[in-house]
Amino acid sequence: MAEEVTISSHIQHHLTNAKMCSTDTGLAFNKACADSGFWTWHIDTLAWSIGLGLIFLWIFRSAAKKSTIGVPGKFQCFIEMIVEFVGDNVRDTFHGKSKLIAPLALTIFVWIFLMNLMDLIPVDFLPAFAGFVGENAFGMDSHDVYMKIVPTTDINLTAALALGVFILMIGYSIKIKGITGFIAELTLHPFSSNNKLAMIFLIPCNLLLELIALVSKPFSLALRLFGNLYAGELIFILIGAVGLMQLPLHFVWAVFHILVIVLQAFVFMMLTVVYLSMASSDNH
Repeated sequence: MAEEVTISSHIQHHLTNAKMCSTDTGLAFNKACADSGFWTWHIDTLAWSIGLGLIFLWIFRSAAKKSTIGVPGKFQCFIEMIVEFVGDNVRDTFHGKSKLIAPLALTIFVWIFLMNLMDLIPVDFLPAFAGFVGENAFGMDSHDVYMKIVPTTDINLTAALALGVFILMIGYSIKIKGITGFIAELTLHPFSSNNKLAMIFLIPCNLLLELIALVSKPFSLALRLFGNLYAGELIFILIGAVGLMQLPLHFVWAVFHILVIVLQAFVFMMLTVVYLSMASSDNH
């Protein structure tokens, strides 16, 4: 029974975000934020996602500054392969005209890939280091120090990414079709009739169906990315609970999980491009 409680607490500890909130006495952290409500910041998710975003910018900026017209080096070749891979997929999928889509797709693919890649770091390494620093530098109980290093295992992060895509979808729809065209798209399809009285009854049905279809796109984006990475992280945590035998098992699962890491970044990128292409189309 004690072993089960230990494993359960181990899993719970690794699945808990480092939190920061504002209380009547000032800023509070972790357990003190249990009843803080909506305005609770997951500071580990924010720190790792922003940090990895900056790493992405630094890598590609360095490649751009060092690029040469002649025979490229290995680093430049690698970056060019990624850019061409994303560019080819955007050209095949996006049928409108926009200078934003290709850079957006590249950012989504590489940024999400880097965030997913954190899943390959042994689950006990960085959280244990954070607990050590908290205990020795700040006098905290190491069990009260939390750190989730995979931002995409936080539904708040994936929902924020999907919300950004949703806003772009609405923006592109209105830009291409106008307000009236966007409203007509939501109310006059898929059911239509030449009879005006019949259309009065069909418009609410059309609006309901189209709103469900519209909202389900970013909702599915957020849940797909979160669910796959959360499940993968949970398996890594369970492997980490077995003790010294975790490294061979960790390696085997990591080799398989590399496919998931790349695939989920690619799927999020491609669906974003597809949704924006649909929003930019003049035809329903």
